[in-house]
Amino acid sequence: MFRKVLIANRGEIAVRVMRTLREMDIGSVAVYSDADRTSLHVRMADEAEHIGPSPSGESYLRIDRIIEAARKHGAEAIHPGYGFLSENADFAAACDDAGLVFIGPSAESIRKMGSKTAARQTAMAAGAPVVPGMDRAGTVDDVREFARVNGFPILLKAVAGGGGKGMRRVDTGAELESAYRNAASEAERSFRNAAIYVEKLIERPRHIEIQVIGDRHGNMVHLGERECSIQRRHQKVMEECPSPLVALHPEMRHAMGEAAIRAAAAAGYYNAGTVEFLVDRDRRFYFLEMNTRLQVEHPITELVTGLDLVKLQVQIAAGARLHLRQEQIAWRGSAIECRVYAEDPYNDFLPYPGKITRLMRPLGPGIRIDGCIYDGWTVPMEYDPLLAKLAVWASRREEATDRMIRALREYDIGGIRTNIGFFRQILEDGEFRAGRLHTGFIEDFFQRHQAPRPPQALAAVAALAAALHTISRTGSADRPAEASSAWLADGRSGLRR
Repeated sequence: MFRKVLIANRGEIAVRVMRTLREMDIGSVAVYSDADRTSLHVRMADEAEHIGPSPSGESYLRIDRIIEAARKHGAEAIHPGYGFLSENADFAAACDDAGLVFIGPSAESIRKMGSKTAARQTAMAAGAPVVPGMDRAGTVDDVREFARVNGFPILLKAVAGGGGKGMRRVDTGAELESAYRNAASEAERSFRNAAIYVEKLIERPRHIEIQVIGDRHGNMVHLGERECSIQRRHQKVMEECPSPLVALHPEMRHAMGEAAIRAAAAAGYYNAGTVEFLVDRDRRFYFLEMNTRLQVEHPITELVTGLDLVKLQVQIAAGARLHLRQEQIAWRGSAIECRVYAEDPYNDFLPYPGKITRLMRPLGPGIRIDGCIYDGWTVPMEYDPLLAKLAVWASRREEATDRMIRALREYDIGGIRTNIGFFRQILEDGEFRAGRLHTGFIEDFFQRHQAPRPPQALAAVAALAAALHTISRTGSADRPAEASSAWLADGRSGLRR
């Protein structure tokens, strides 16, 4: 087993990996940029190394600096977390070349499945159904021809990425050129790869993914599904396990699980990975892509299966055989996860960095928080505004929903805006409680609901606080105070109900 592991990431996932390493009696090394000098993952690590300025392109995306930090601190392996370099085949290869173990799949598997176009080809060869689309990166003219043959709407997607980055819906030819340009630009910024391909857009699908894990000895199992249909701008914000649809049709789990294993095995895959599917209204599923890393939403699978996925990742990277057989895996109860962001859902999900002036976390049975914040910490503007993942478990979906509502009422983060109150509104929505989910759920939700109004007294306090802040900044009260977020106010007022 390893004596020391470097985590090539930041924020809550770095903290999450460190906790498992500590339980395994493995030393941890953090890396950090200028913006993250006081971050929780730096404070928790056994050792830490500064790797550059705040922009990720000069720090967390610098393969050379991360490899150098691992060598300097005597780490034997590197865990990439998710995002940044986690699906970068060159990074995995650089680790191998440096004599370091990459805690993830091989560089070859990442190239096959980390590239959306190569993954489609691998999945098709393995017999998995795929969404109609181009099997290679294309120019804007290629995309225009695809749309002429297949019709609109279409979906532009970054070949090299995930997490909604470099993704654009296109409904008409007039939108195509600007959408392609914007998608390619975002893909270049996020993944240093501007390549774009296109798929036919399936209207209002469910997004359901299968967790797989395999060892270097040819053993692989699936750990069931996660429902990831509630998204904003193609980015997941709430997930649950099991899927309420699959719970009604359990034969889907077997069929999707087998398809996921076939696709992963065709790429020679080992370690943890996730095969994502779109499911249409007739319950037909289509291979979408594979994430060749640990998923953000892995905690809900851990809550339902009782497994520690990070521990399995580390053991497999060290050469251990997978001790699980498919028939041994059981799914107990229901788990829901909310991604708590520093953002204002009622203002187009605008990021809201700033100093946290108050923090009260929910406690009690069945509650888990994977977070990276503390009272007094300043949320940086340079990175994704994810603050924490709040997950709950209960014996049934209805109980898990009620438990999450209670937890959200107890969760209070002051000084910035968050989506905590917004999640409460979703969980209380009749369509959510009935399990009628799809990737356009949030857009429909906004049409069904207005923003909650803050209590009159709280609104007055918020207005006064904003005015005082303006005076302290400018020495004058002539400038209009910024409006308070009704979602935020509703989240706080829940503490007194």
